[in-house]
Amino acid sequence: MTDAVPDEIDPTVQPPVAVPYLLVMPGGDGRPQPVAWPGTAEGQTTWAIPVTIPAGTPGFAVFVPLVPGAAVKPVEGTTAAPVEPEPVTPVVATADAPVEELPDDELEEAEEQEDEEAEEEAVAPPLVQHQSEPRPFAPPSGAPFPPHPAVPPFQPYQTVPRVMGPPRPLPPGFLEARWPGPEPASGWRVPVAVLAGGLVAAIVLPGMRVGIGWFLGGFALVAAVIAGIWPAAAALPKADRAMRAVWAGSAVVLLSVLAFRNAWWLVTFCVLGALGCAALAIVGGQRVRSILFSLVAAPFAALRGIPWVAKHLSATGDRHGKPRHTQRVAWSVIITVLFVLVFGALLSSADAAFSQVLSDVVPTVSVGRVFLFILCALIAVAAVYTVAAPPDLSTIDKPGTARLRRLEWGLPIGALVLLYSGFVVVQATVLFGGQHHVLQTAGLSYAEYARSGFWQLATVTVLTIAVLGGVTRWASREDRVDRILLRTLLGLLSSLSIVIVVSALSRMYTYQKVYSFTGERIFVMAFELLLGTVFIMIMAAGIRWRGTWIPSATVGLAVIMLLTLAVLNPEDYAARRNIARYQETDKIDAWYLRALSSDATPALSTLPDSVRRCVLSWIVDDLAEPDPWYGWNLGRENARDALKRVGSSGIGGSSDCQRADQFDLPKTR
Repeated sequence: MTDAVPDEIDPTVQPPVAVPYLLVMPGGDGRPQPVAWPGTAEGQTTWAIPVTIPAGTPGFAVFVPLVPGAAVKPVEGTTAAPVEPEPVTPVVATADAPVEELPDDELEEAEEQEDEEAEEEAVAPPLVQHQSEPRPFAPPSGAPFPPHPAVPPFQPYQTVPRVMGPPRPLPPGFLEARWPGPEPASGWRVPVAVLAGGLVAAIVLPGMRVGIGWFLGGFALVAAVIAGIWPAAAALPKADRAMRAVWAGSAVVLLSVLAFRNAWWLVTFCVLGALGCAALAIVGGQRVRSILFSLVAAPFAALRGIPWVAKHLSATGDRHGKPRHTQRVAWSVIITVLFVLVFGALLSSADAAFSQVLSDVVPTVSVGRVFLFILCALIAVAAVYTVAAPPDLSTIDKPGTARLRRLEWGLPIGALVLLYSGFVVVQATVLFGGQHHVLQTAGLSYAEYARSGFWQLATVTVLTIAVLGGVTRWASREDRVDRILLRTLLGLLSSLSIVIVVSALSRMYTYQKVYSFTGERIFVMAFELLLGTVFIMIMAAGIRWRGTWIPSATVGLAVIMLLTLAVLNPEDYAARRNIARYQETDKIDAWYLRALSSDATPALSTLPDSVRRCVLSWIVDDLAEPDPWYGWNLGRENARDALKRVGSSGIGGSSDCQRADQFDLPKTR
């Protein structure tokens, strides 16, 4: 046995094992309370490695971690002792299990091994005396006792802070993944297009009045956007580019209505429809979700695109420090505008005739004009920014998941079919039974009965379309039975809904025949007719389950509806129907006709003098001031011609309207 272990160990040689020592905890005030060794159930001494400990012996539990083996050097002045071999349990032979005899060669090897172990035990000092009472540990004879280090006072355990790794990156949001926007660019094309489009539109728009300037402003914006973003627009897919062109053209055509008609409700819906079509042309939605997203994304793109457009002018110069061409153009435009404003104001104040000509050609600069310029410029920014890098709408227009099983959607749809069937049967009785049947059953006049249910039926129609859309999106169509049942129920529900639409239209038409035709009532009839057309499209799409085209087609039909109403000239039509009823019944709603726009003036000018003086009393004030060139309107021009034919003597005032009450219908209706 060697007294030292070499510093370098041969990997093929097993290193010696260090002799374990019994660790004794010294006394101290801060030490923890000892625990008693449990022993066995009978209180006998139990084994611990490498000593035996009697039951009830107080002590402390010590955890010694195991580490990989390394070179072990003995303490100076001591010798390494081998590990005491594990005791061999003697095998006692019994009758049931006799001891197996080893062969001669193996028996000789076992005897030699026992002799070697006996010699090692004679040399090695005993580690612990196995006795009933524990004794303190003593070092081997002849070896000095190693000095014991000073034991620090007991300190409670402290929590080690957990070291966290770098945070995981968050998943990319919708803007980063689906709408990152275009890359930064430079050049004069985009900024000049935005400024030119916004400036021209702000100049030609007639403000709160209608006129041809709305059409010219819309056309200027579209042309400026196309000129500024044409390279990027030409790279779009052909079908996408065609749809955007259709929506942009629809917006311009809707704005052209303001050059021909004056009815406030009609021009309001045309302007709103033009803004909706512009949003679709900018973002490119085609289904329900993407269409709704387009209405929100277009204003957001206007704000998001301002920095991108501004970066086209942010460069200070080229590599030689000279100003770039874009900055030269921008400064030239700014200086030109300043020169025109300053010198134009001075010359206008110097000559009255020149001031009149200038005011007719160029509108007066005001806060309203500045607001129009900002609004039109933002529309141009949204267009160039979005068309340069359109958003990916695939995640928005993803198909719905089949969540509803047959019973979950079949029961409510079947109940609606039965309910609608009962309503249709009653409607058939009313339509074919005539007014006498209504008076007996409902106690109402036919006109009152017609008016009482139109808005309810219109609401039912809208809700039915929503139900059909939800069922077709989430109803399961896994097997053939589901598809047949779904087609049957939705087809019946759509057919019955068409009958409800016809009933609502019949009610409104009957009501107007009794009381009076108005432009607003004509509009709601046209809208109800549009809903009936949607039911027909749903039935057609249900044949092959291809209905993704319905939302875009519905928006297109809405545009066609507004244009059809513009061609019909609803206020002129309502005035002529009221005049025809006056000729038959001597009853006319003069107060309503007086509030009509100039679209109805040519028809109202044909009324008898007693009524005409009242109904034309308001429109004269509206047409007294001439329109600038950008405020030209065909309806107002025709109205002025009609008033010239009538003359000032044929136009009255409020006193004439009081005398016209004798011709008026009851106010409560």
